[in-house]
Amino acid sequence: MKRGDRSVVVHRQLVNHWWWQWELVGDVMLPEMGLGDGGVDSAHNEARIQFEGFKNQRQSVEYSFSSGKHELEVAYRKRLTSILKVIQFLLLQGLPFRGHDESLTSSNRGIFLELLKWYSSKCPEVVAVVGMNAPGNNQMIAPKILKQLVNACAVETTNAILADLGDRWFTLLLDEAHDCSVKEQMIVVIRYANKHGEVIERFMVVVHVAITTAACLKEAIDSLFAKYGLSVARLRGQGYDGASNMSGEFNGLKSLIMKENPYALYVHCFAYQLQLVVVAIAQANQYICDFMWIVGSIVNTPASSCKKGRQTSITLT
Repeated sequence: MKRGDRSVVVHRQLVNHWWWQWELVGDVMLPEMGLGDGGVDSAHNEARIQFEGFKNQRQSVEYSFSSGKHELEVAYRKRLTSILKVIQFLLLQGLPFRGHDESLTSSNRGIFLELLKWYSSKCPEVVAVVGMNAPGNNQMIAPKILKQLVNACAVETTNAILADLGDRWFTLLLDEAHDCSVKEQMIVVIRYANKHGEVIERFMVVVHVAITTAACLKEAIDSLFAKYGLSVARLRGQGYDGASNMSGEFNGLKSLIMKENPYALYVHCFAYQLQLVVVAIAQANQYICDFMWIVGSIVNTPASSCKKGRQTSITLT
């Protein structure tokens, strides 16, 4: 036998030997290790099951995540819609939201929480997404969240007013007041005629002003007009009280606006004028002074005592 033929024979013998050993390992050791073919709990069957699950998209992680995310979005929309309905009711009625004790053991947790609880009890699809059935970090009943939702409602209301106003002329009505914390505020109201010719008067916003001088008020109005897209050129009237910073002939707010738009005519507040007239007449006429004093006594005396009030009612009837 030649040398080359001998090497080929040796190579074949080695291959056959190793192949026989591999078959022996596959027949004896692999089943013991759980790696052989045919066992129910074998790695081969587990890999086959996982591969079939991979081909089935409904069992994939991405599908499970997307389906769960869709369910969360549906529940979130239902929760948000329900809470906005309760907020809308409280805003229309001008009722407070918070309660003195909003703990879980309280018998009266405040108007908002109690109304939301009552509303959810009447709607089975709502009770499943609010309260204790909602995620702990997404119940949407925290004071900060409620303030954001109320601000969103205010923005939508303002946008509806501006849409109804359109590019029409309007009148600006202002007044000053202070809240319980003694902060100066400026109340802004616009008056206009809609497309049906009806005179509409809408409250716009309350603006905090640090100083009530005419220049500061004018700056606040300019910022407000820029925010809402209003123009002083469309202003055809302005109405304030008789304070010097408002109706001053030279440096009042009225004069500052009329310098930019001479068509924004100033009209003195008729309610304030009526009050001034009544006060002036009452001070000049003694009979009217006595009449007002008697009327005040009649009103205040029964109100000071329940017995006096009941006796006055019996006497008048």
